[in-house]
Amino acid sequence: MTADGRTRRAGVLTVSDRAAAGSYPDESGPAVAAALEVLGFEVVETAVVPDGDAVSNQLRAWIAARVPLVITAGGTGLGPRDLTPEQTHQVIQRVVPGIAERIRAFSVERVPAAALSRGIAGVAGETLIINVPGSVGGARDGVAAIAGILGHAVDQVNGGDHGSS
Repeated sequence: MTADGRTRRAGVLTVSDRAAAGSYPDESGPAVAAALEVLGFEVVETAVVPDGDAVSNQLRAWIAARVPLVITAGGTGLGPRDLTPEQTHQVIQRVVPGIAERIRAFSVERVPAAALSRGIAGVAGETLIINVPGSVGGARDGVAAIAGILGHAVDQVNGGDHGSS
């Protein structure tokens, strides 16, 4: 919730070939949505897309709709189809490296493979986009890692001053 009592809005984009095809249940997207709701966000958009161009296409649609926060879950690893960071980079105008660094640092001591996540974060128009890993634990940890700054970051992107949260 913002300082003036408004609910912050968010979108959650799951990136998974198998989940998009219906052969695998999407569990990470709902985990991200639940974590955001605990933080006071209203999840107004959700989608499941395959890896590839569908990611940047969906991000562009939500940027145009002025969704203030979009968290993507999945496609951040080293696999040949893990291209979420590249697709995100196509749409952002400003990179926010500290967010992605914080997400990796938060998990790496407990889960060394967290160091392999290539997720990025950045701003496109009035939308803050953040990539988190696709595992349920990685997705939850990603949101938990930035829980203390997420509202402030979204407010900043949308013109709030440095004292807002």
